[in-house]
This record gives sequence, structure tokens and C-alpha cells, in this order.
Amino acid sequence: METATVHQPKPLTPAQVLDLLPQMPPFRFVDEIVEISDEHAVGRYTFKEDETFYAGHFPDEPITPGVILLESMCQTGLVALGLYLLAKEIPSRDELLRHKTLFVDAQVDFSGIVLPRDTVTVRAQKVFWRRRKLRSKVEMFVGDNKVVASGVVSGMGVKRES
Repeated sequence: METATVHQPKPLTPAQVLDLLPQMPPFRFVDEIVEISDEHAVGRYTFKEDETFYAGHFPDEPITPGVILLESMCQTGLVALGLYLLAKEIPSRDELLRHKTLFVDAQVDFSGIVLPRDTVTVRAQKVFWRRRKLRSKVEMFVGDNKVVASGVVSGMGVKRES
């Protein structure tokens, strides 16, 4: 009796995942995917002094808005990790690109500030992934160990009709 073999697509590399992120400058807040697996993702971003939001937040003492920190955490912990996981189900790049991750929910605590020129590292741990819904525990660090934000974010992959 012959057993059928199931073809498992080769996992995406960190560079391939970064290339697939739909967000583009000036709204991409991931410079590098450092690590990625079925269980976690680690991303890094350096905030540039000329980011447009610093002009108004705050003109004489720029601080990165919390909503931008949340976006950075979601781009690593939901979009990048979700693309990695989805690519294991949908090996066709064209088909994969027809999917977008929609932000669903977040519960995040902010415990520090991020300034221009700060490099942040986002560490995301998968809580669950089923039916293209992803929930991740996320932490954002400035420098080596200073936690500036942490919480849980959720998103859902949807296919564009066009």
C-alpha cells in the first residue's frame, strides 16, 4: 500500500516576510524581521528624526505617539507573524498577497517613551492561530531591556475580492 505524501511549503525567511509586508514608508514601522517561527516573531525599527508625526507631537520635545508604537507592535506581531503562518497554508505568493490583516483588538499598557533615533525591538509570542485569526502577546523594548509597551493584540486575515 502506498502512502500519500503531503507537500509542506518551505517556511518564509525573515527577509521574505519583510518584503511581503503591505505597509510602506512612511507608515512601515519595521526595518528588520530579526526572527520568525510558528510561535514567535521579533522585529526592529529605528524612529527617524524626520518622521512626519514629530512635527506636531510635540514640536519642541518630540515623543513617538502611542498609536504609532501600537502600529509597530501590530506590524510585527500580527502582520509579519500572520503572513508567515498564512504562507504555510497558501504557498502561492500571488494568492498570499490577496490577503490583508485587519486589526481587531488590543489591550496594551505603555510604560515608557520612545524618542526620535530610538531603536525599538518588538517581541511577539503567538497566543493562538485558527481560522486565520491571530492573537499575540507583544512587548516593545528600547535598547536592550527597557520595556516601553506590552499587551495582547488580535487580527484577522481576510481575502480581498479584487
